[in-house]
Amino acid sequence: MQGGMAIRVSTGKLAGSVAREGGIGLIAGSGMEPEEVRNEIKIARSIANGGIVGINTMVAASGFAPVMKAAAESGIDALIAGAGFSRDIFDIGRDYDIPVVPIVSSDRVAALAEKLGASAVVVEGSEAGGHLGTERPARDIFPEVKKAVSIPVLLAGGIIDRQDIIDAFNFGADGVQVGTRFAASFEANVEKSFHDTYLKAKKGDVFRIMSPVGLWGNALPTPFTDKVAAGTAHHPTCMGCLKKCSRRFCIIQALIDARAGDLEKGLVFAGEHVYRINEILSVAEIFEMFFKDLEYRN
Repeated sequence: MQGGMAIRVSTGKLAGSVAREGGIGLIAGSGMEPEEVRNEIKIARSIANGGIVGINTMVAASGFAPVMKAAAESGIDALIAGAGFSRDIFDIGRDYDIPVVPIVSSDRVAALAEKLGASAVVVEGSEAGGHLGTERPARDIFPEVKKAVSIPVLLAGGIIDRQDIIDAFNFGADGVQVGTRFAASFEANVEKSFHDTYLKAKKGDVFRIMSPVGLWGNALPTPFTDKVAAGTAHHPTCMGCLKKCSRRFCIIQALIDARAGDLEKGLVFAGEHVYRINEILSVAEIFEMFFKDLEYRN
């Protein structure tokens, strides 16, 4: 499963391309309006060739419920929720008969998700890019979650190449979620300077930054993060995009600017293993690298 990367990094083009290759492609709904979500689903469907297309939206986003409902009404195949936990998403899943897959960081939350009707859970730890729900590595949390639930458990964070996937399955994972490697694809909706930041990354460059969401996030250093550290980051008029916001800086605008290549104002999220990526590939080439000589396509 491809990670849902906002804002507008994972749009219909990326999700559809992943689905076409036999994976689960996810549109990142955070920061989108319902009509935009509907349009991105149409784009993904036009590419996916019948493959699985889902949506991933931050629970912390003020538009979480309307976006997820719009996706459900449009016939999305799966609802994935992260950066918080929502009970309401299970009602939407039941109403539209769509699988719900929460992203979790503890066995307690995973067990609650199963009780509420989750079809699977994704264990995401401190290695992953973007907002983090824990300071513990996913591989430490995973055995606890696996023991606590009977539904499939996917492993997220640090999945860059074929061996990582093999190791995850040998570890007992029922699947993997891959974010950073797909952000470094031609189909990701980002400018060259965003990709260049990934390609220049060295081991240890990823650091944690406190998001206005109230969660730590894994990011790469940019001129903007220097301003955040100095307390001089730009503060635009609040757009009301989050349910709760510290207003330390505008996370939505910072992610939009990064995607557009403005690193003076942009925040570039990335997983801890981004330094292992040395080239931008197409989605088809990534799948070839992952699964060459294996049966994986639908």
